[in-house]
Amino acid sequence: MTAPLALLDAASLYFRSFHALPESLTAPDGTPVNAVRGFADTVARILVDRRPGRLVACLDADWRPQFRVDLLPSYKAHRVAAPENGTDSAGDPGTAEEVPDTLTPQVPIILELLEAVGLATAEAEGFEADDVIGTLTAREGTDPVEVITGDRDLFQLVRTEPTPASVIYVGRGWAKAEVLGPAEIAEKYGVPQELAGPGYADMSVLRGDPSDGLPGVAGIGEKTAAKLITQFGSLDALVKAAADGSAELPAKARTRILEAADYLLVAPRVVGVVRDAAVRMSGDDRVPRTAADPDRVAELAQRWNLGRSAERLLAALPG
Repeated sequence: MTAPLALLDAASLYFRSFHALPESLTAPDGTPVNAVRGFADTVARILVDRRPGRLVACLDADWRPQFRVDLLPSYKAHRVAAPENGTDSAGDPGTAEEVPDTLTPQVPIILELLEAVGLATAEAEGFEADDVIGTLTAREGTDPVEVITGDRDLFQLVRTEPTPASVIYVGRGWAKAEVLGPAEIAEKYGVPQELAGPGYADMSVLRGDPSDGLPGVAGIGEKTAAKLITQFGSLDALVKAAADGSAELPAKARTRILEAADYLLVAPRVVGVVRDAAVRMSGDDRVPRTAADPDRVAELAQRWNLGRSAERLLAALPG
């Protein structure tokens, strides 16, 4: 099997690094660099442990895309940072993501470091990193794909054809990373293996996700959702069965599904990752044998006190 294409959910990884390492890790000017150092260490581990031939750090051009908000106004609404006067300069409610003040200045440093090393980034205007990952996965017909994230939403991308796609889930850290393909998703969540990716997305719609502002269908939890999707094959078939009064659907579940009809009409397009976004790549996604600009890496390491993290990242390159 050829070396995989590693698609990194960059924000997910640097958020986790930020919270895993102390803010006492600082540059000489006092700027915290815990997220930078943790992210660099994570990328180094990915390069060493997974040995990808290609790697792309996927970015949020828009963390809360308007098309999703138009469909479901509650989408990520609780994460919006409200301006002090309740509106922004245009008189509209705040739309910036509520991010720790000490994390925001670290993101440009991460991007500078990736560029100096020669690792590609990608984004798509008006879309989240999930959509970038979904698009690059859909496009890939040569190498196996490994999606590296702490976000379960991307489980919907697992597949066997045309090339295998799996998720390396790092929700509990890299040391406890789980490699999940269709078989593992089917076993873990009780959805059909042959439709593990779409089945997981359908189950997510039913179950809901408070962290993303998705209410789900009242009274239907994860196990019931998975059972219903397995029984009827898809969310569309389940909704049709409820509308037709199918005797195969328990009366209580049928009532709840019918009551949530408006939500179920739009939620699949909110939950489903986009597969055809206009992705912009920063450059070649092949993992370089050596750093593109080692002098700049050294300068960034010194300026931001990146210590052994920068050294480990350089040492992880194939050479």
